Amino acid sequence: QGQTCDAQLGQCTGACSKGALGLSYIGCDYYPTVTQQHDGYNTSPKDDFAVAVANTSGNVADVTITRGANTVDSFSVMPGDVVVRTLPWVNELTKGSGPSTLVPDGAYRLRSTQPVTVYQYNPIKATTTNDASLLLPVNAWGKTYVVGAWPKWSSYPGFYAVVAGEDGTVVDLYPSATGGSILAGGGVAANGTGQVTLNRGDVLQVMVSSGDVTGTRVEADKPVQVIGGHECTDVPLNIVACDHLEESIIPLDALAKEYFVVPPIHPDNPGAEKAQIVRVVATEANTTLTFEPDQPVAKNLANPGDYLEIGMSTAAYKVSADKKILVLQYMVGQAAGYGTSDPAMVQGIPAEQFRQDYLFHAATNWIKNYVDVIAPDGAMVQVDGTPVPAGAWKSIGATGWSYAHVELSNAGTGNHTVTADQGVGITVYGVQNYGSYWYPGGLDLSIIPQ
Repeated sequence: QGQTCDAQLGQCTGACSKGALGLSYIGCDYYPTVTQQHDGYNTSPKDDFAVAVANTSGNVADVTITRGANTVDSFSVMPGDVVVRTLPWVNELTKGSGPSTLVPDGAYRLRSTQPVTVYQYNPIKATTTNDASLLLPVNAWGKTYVVGAWPKWSSYPGFYAVVAGEDGTVVDLYPSATGGSILAGGGVAANGTGQVTLNRGDVLQVMVSSGDVTGTRVEADKPVQVIGGHECTDVPLNIVACDHLEESIIPLDALAKEYFVVPPIHPDNPGAEKAQIVRVVATEANTTLTFEPDQPVAKNLANPGDYLEIGMSTAAYKVSADKKILVLQYMVGQAAGYGTSDPAMVQGIPAEQFRQDYLFHAATNWIKNYVDVIAPDGAMVQVDGTPVPAGAWKSIGATGWSYAHVELSNAGTGNHTVTADQGVGITVYGVQNYGSYWYPGGLDLSIIPQ
């Protein structure tokens, strides 16, 4: 859809061709994927799985959603507008708490005739166990990923899900030091290893029996999508209340060596900030880290998949490494004492993947929604056409970068924009009583050399 191809020349043209799209969060072909969720919150119509599709182009986008050979929905999105659609839960992927499973045609496929951005909400209702993911388009998928998740808590497992975009995709799994205790199934052994063949739209969901799949390496011979998360967990463990976690993982090719980490706002005290827990995950052996300002943690990760954890903190800093790293940020539970909200997970965005313009969605049924902006000092930044006030910016140590929290209006469609005269990074989150979601508002996905 959205392109015309010449078989003899081997070239495609049009708004949805690879040459026109480039590598970013904007695309024309996506795979929304239901993931493991607490059984009290995965039943329609009380709680609905949903996607939000925002049209970034100047033309009408005609969108079709299929599952296998069946058309599930079709609709149009006007230029600059957003359409939210609910989709049936996939019970094989969301009900119960294991075992690991391979579900043929388990993912939805969403195709558009114009470039769009797509976000999935699990579920979209502002309830007590949610999260949301920025989906990455197929043209920006990779073949190698390092998983981000969280340890098993109570009877609820952490997980990761692998989705194929082509038939005959061979996937190899290499568990991290903490990820070798798995609920076997779907071709995955109890020690977390496995080689599994997936066809287009198939979903392999791997769930822990104990431990944590963070740092597990997923390698495929064709591009795949990987989503990491948790059915429902406390952050920190045993600080109520539990919440669903999920995030569409950035492929290894697009990871980098430098990230800025900033805390979310304290929703009940806008002059303060909410604590988070941060993990830095190695993608290669003998990875050395530096922080500005310095943080009281070890500075060396010995093996691929090893990670360090920075406990509850409201610190803002830059983390740099001599090899590529994955950075994960976890919003803490409401009982931790930092105001309304609950656990949610977001990836740090590589500074090299920052953009000057974003179109993103924030669900309007949440009590409060925010965008956090990370920008070079002195950058001119607008949110929904309004300049971010000079007094809103806070310095990130002596890095020459700053960040600002901006509350978003719930009065419109949920579509918002950020524009800047330099590359900036953004994350988006919403809060309600014992509930939250958090995701990158967008990013480039350029291939960054090792």
